[in-house]
Amino acid sequence: MASYGEPVVAGYETCPTWAPILGFLSASLCITLANWGAAWGTWKSGLGLCSMGVNHPRGIIKNLVAIIMAGVLGIYGLIVAIIIAGGVSVPDNGANTYSQFTGWAHLAAGLCCGLSCLAAGGTIGIIGEMGVIATGFRAEINYAKMCRPMPGVGGGGGDAGDDEAGGGGGAAMSEGSANDENKLFVAMLIMLIFSEALALYGLIIALIVSQNFYKCGE
Repeated sequence: MASYGEPVVAGYETCPTWAPILGFLSASLCITLANWGAAWGTWKSGLGLCSMGVNHPRGIIKNLVAIIMAGVLGIYGLIVAIIIAGGVSVPDNGANTYSQFTGWAHLAAGLCCGLSCLAAGGTIGIIGEMGVIATGFRAEINYAKMCRPMPGVGGGGGDAGDDEAGGGGGAAMSEGSANDENKLFVAMLIMLIFSEALALYGLIIALIVSQNFYKCGE
């Protein structure tokens, strides 16, 4: 209730005292959701990598790409959260200088980046888990085919020409099997790249939206 002689301002309050809550909430939601997505992707991809590494340890280093891409999602959330937290202005002589307009813009930016990273993390995790297991299984099948004795290879009953022809066929099959494994890995890599792009889109829009601000008193 206004005292005698004090003007009463009715309508929308541009700079309420609770407005900084929006800024701090958006920063915390952004980093939390982004880390959630990164943890989700690392968890699922890590399970697939450990499962694959039991029978195909030679492919562990090559298939770390899914875990690395999942970890990058946390960096996206960290960048946006730092920008938002730095944009929350401190009160000036007891008066709030952080407006609702800026708070809602920061909240939208934080949710945009955080939820995008969460969705990308889940996608990377599922693709990484199944893709790594499939790649390792394909490699083990290829290795079994290479070690399997072929007719005419090293046999005592065949002549030299048969042995040479058989050896050439085994080499050709080995090369074709390796190409199949590489094609499967490239397909998984392309799916991971487009999954990571989902978080990158959210990061770009979040950076643009977070630049919209209104300072109280202007």
